Amino acid sequence: MSLQSVLVTLCAALLVVSAALVLVRIIRGPSVLDRTVASEVLISIMVCAFGLEAAINRNPTTLPILVSLSLLGFVGSVAIARFVARDHDRGSDEPSPNNYLGRTGEDAPGRGGEGA
Repeated sequence: MSLQSVLVTLCAALLVVSAALVLVRIIRGPSVLDRTVASEVLISIMVCAFGLEAAINRNPTTLPILVSLSLLGFVGSVAIARFVARDHDRGSDEPSPNNYLGRTGEDAPGRGGEGA
């Protein structure tokens, strides 16, 4: 078994494990943003997998697929960031007592912050 085949097998195994963990986060992830970040990571893993395939087979025809997936990930990230920023401007993410951070990042009064 050559060094190249060992490295390819190791890289492929790491990509499969990371994709499985990301799929778990997409299924379980408590919020929409967690699922969104996980889907962006899944797109990045797919780009890496196609890059690995292109490197192994010395196949330059996968380059358009890599560019398309990268562009899809970027546009998706920007769209989600704008969506979240718009909801934030409307005031839909009011702080709850469990995750309060003031305007300067201080803890809520009575929770170990300045006012305690």
